[in-house]
Amino acid sequence: MLELSRLHRRFAGFQALDDVSLSIAPGEFLALLGPSGSGKTTLLRILAGLDYPDSGSVLKGEEDFLATPARERRIGMVFQHYALFRHLTVIENIAFGLRVRPWRSRPSRSDIRARVDRLLRRVQLEGLGTRYPAQLSGGQRQRVALARALAVEPDLLLLDEPFGALDAQVRVALRRWLRELHEELGLTSIFVTHDQEEALELADRVAVMNNGRIEQVGPPEVIYQQPATPFVCEFIGKVNRFAVRRHADGFAAGGWMPDGDPWHGRFTEAVAYVRPEQLRLAVPSSLPAWLAHLRHIYLAGGVAHLDLYVASLDLALEADVASEDLSRLGLQAGMELRVAPRGAVLFPLDGKGVPLCEERWIWHARSPVAA
Repeated sequence: MLELSRLHRRFAGFQALDDVSLSIAPGEFLALLGPSGSGKTTLLRILAGLDYPDSGSVLKGEEDFLATPARERRIGMVFQHYALFRHLTVIENIAFGLRVRPWRSRPSRSDIRARVDRLLRRVQLEGLGTRYPAQLSGGQRQRVALARALAVEPDLLLLDEPFGALDAQVRVALRRWLRELHEELGLTSIFVTHDQEEALELADRVAVMNNGRIEQVGPPEVIYQQPATPFVCEFIGKVNRFAVRRHADGFAAGGWMPDGDPWHGRFTEAVAYVRPEQLRLAVPSSLPAWLAHLRHIYLAGGVAHLDLYVASLDLALEADVASEDLSRLGLQAGMELRVAPRGAVLFPLDGKGVPLCEERWIWHARSPVAA
């Protein structure tokens, strides 16, 4: 178990880490997700021994991890831009970390070569060992960088946006391969990315960071379906945002009203977040809904993105449906539709208009739930 407690790091007036605490279980694949400047890479560098916090602690079991020299932490690290030695072959790049060990802990030449051969097979680069980095594709170079990190048999694998320089198709293939490799080796892996799709697809848990703080930690499905803060709502996936206000019968936004009030009249305003796939189309006239104008339909493979406008609220909305459902529902640009959320996440506002995250309400059309 790796236990990070109350880490702070400041650079010339910029708070890179602000009271960060996190537990990482052995064998876990954890993604650090957030925008640029949120503190992800600073946290990774501290774990790698390339930087140190101003205060706070990191324990590995009972051991003070920060007091352990970087070369003794049993860490493998993979960077975004490969960091391969251009003058060395693939074999020599992978073997580098073993050959620079002190002679007492350095494997024999035959052991090093056997380990490199095993890694070449594992990362699917057999037959390319004598090539130089310039003779490889971007995806192949990143596999070499990963093999080099694995050659030292690390306990902890750190990946700093390793697929950021690759095109989309190669990224998808490599990240799925990486997940399979992680499961095969049973490593503890920490993956830094600003790509939410990568984080949600790869990780056992996701830690969403913003302005040096962790906003939420949890399994990908919880992060997406039950965001803990407005920032997580807006950063993870696409979302529709609108205001709701309290009336005599409860909260409402135009012609739509979520049933129930977990706050028992304590608040008069709230902000609601609804995912595009949570918008119900063609709502019967017997149920509360908005009248929306379908302005455009954007096809993106198997998904159709609907651009809607609710004049009564001066509100633009996006709804997602399967492309094959367009004809079934008879959807065409220019139509008027009755739409309403199937579910929403609502945060009440205090007297200054600040969302109160601890009062979050996860609402569903049939069974409203306070959380």
